[in-house]
Amino acid sequence: MLAYQKGDVRAFEVLFSRYQREIYGYLYRNLAADQNKDEAFQEVFYRVIRSAPTYTVTAGFATWLYTIARNYCIDLSRKRKLPMQNRLDTKESGAESDGIETIPDLKTNPHKEMGLKSLNEKLERALTLINPDQKEVFLLREKQGLSFEDIAQIVGVSQNTVKSRMRYAALALRDELKKMGVLDLEES
Repeated sequence: MLAYQKGDVRAFEVLFSRYQREIYGYLYRNLAADQNKDEAFQEVFYRVIRSAPTYTVTAGFATWLYTIARNYCIDLSRKRKLPMQNRLDTKESGAESDGIETIPDLKTNPHKEMGLKSLNEKLERALTLINPDQKEVFLLREKQGLSFEDIAQIVGVSQNTVKSRMRYAALALRDELKKMGVLDLEES
């Protein structure tokens, strides 16, 4: 980003190619089904370009980028007066998958593929039932692979609060998955 600030357009191309999948996946999981993910994706990177002159190295670039994406999702949800969706990558009511994170090719074992799809659907359903703050931390950690420190900066809370939310998210998900019969009651 510092190179881009100095006028190196190729540096932005490198950043874009490095983070486009992750940001699109983040937007896909955090916007409502009827919201245009492509438009949101373009807007996030437009905001990156627009904010480039004021970028300073206070955290990692990824943290800064996710903060922009998160704030954009919050702006959109405020306009709609709805909470962020935090969905996992699954097919929406007959719509084609966007291919961001697909299940590995399991054509040799269709039963396994069906089981993973069913488990993913149940996990998605369970995520809709837990606290939104906990869900956000869970998805940033587990789906985006961010550190607790980065998540704390993105969300604007302490690292201990992030860890607490992660713990409670895991407990809540375990309870919801037990209710759905996914986990054996004696497993936990």
